[in-house]
Amino acid sequence: MSTIIIWVVGAGLLIINIMLRTRMLRLEAALKQVRSAEYMTYLRQLPEQNDKIAAIKALRKQYFELSLLDANKLWQQK
Repeated sequence: MSTIIIWVVGAGLLIINIMLRTRMLRLEAALKQVRSAEYMTYLRQLPEQNDKIAAIKALRKQYFELSLLDANKLWQQK
């Protein structure tokens, strides 16, 4: 009997974990879409003599939620 209860509670916790993780991923994607224009504006305001590495470092310092890959993609779009 106690084994069944443990399995049911474990399955419930697993389902809750999956739902919360999915919600978090959706919110992160929405944040990227909303702030994308803001990122590009900031990149364009940086001095033109800034090289790629300095620009990406400045972007990630200003917007800490950006990963290195995302910052690199934004710099390439610049």
